[in-house]
Amino acid sequence: MANSANERVASPFTNFNFSVEISVPGVSQALCSAAFAECDGLEMSIEVKTIREGGNNGAQIRLAGPVTYGQLTLKRGMTSSFELWDWFEKTMSDARLRADAEVVLLSEDKKERARFILSRCVPVKVRAPSLNAKDGAVAIEELQLAYESMKVKRPGGAGGGIGISAGVSVGVGASFSASASISAGASFEAGASVEAGASFNADASLGADSSANFSIG
Repeated sequence: MANSANERVASPFTNFNFSVEISVPGVSQALCSAAFAECDGLEMSIEVKTIREGGNNGAQIRLAGPVTYGQLTLKRGMTSSFELWDWFEKTMSDARLRADAEVVLLSEDKKERARFILSRCVPVKVRAPSLNAKDGAVAIEELQLAYESMKVKRPGGAGGGIGISAGVSVGVGASFSASASISAGASFEAGASVEAGASFNADASLGADSSANFSIG
């Protein structure tokens, strides 16, 4: 059973820092400079099929079926960049055109938290801003795109870098030595010895590799 006193509860990510990196061949390597105000539709689901076993009326069998993906909706304030419209028009003339997109979730200090990789994207709808002379609001344009697959990439963690080793031997025929390392770039060593005749060795390493050896002689 997990010890609640030793558990660390991670803070949830915030949803207001993100970028949407879309690379469209022949249009832009970073569509609209990856700047969007809203992003929705990162989802995947499995179609579950249900079958019945003959003579078993108290249970049903669930089988995992094909995976389906959502449709990404992007919104941004309309500017002098018409790259969303350029992409849509280029797709109308070349139905085989596909783009790659990555939605990057960022922390408050702009560090990457997660990256959603969307493959073979195609625009399915582009929408001009709704206009109203009474509101004085920002003109918002909208793009909807379909994607063929999605995967989540976790940010790579840097290897740890501290190494520690210590050795002690105590007289009357006993010797003790121990060493420990925690991977990554710094190391600390200490050693002392007092003669005798029994020996005890311990070796432990923490980090990527760990090992322990004990001998008494």
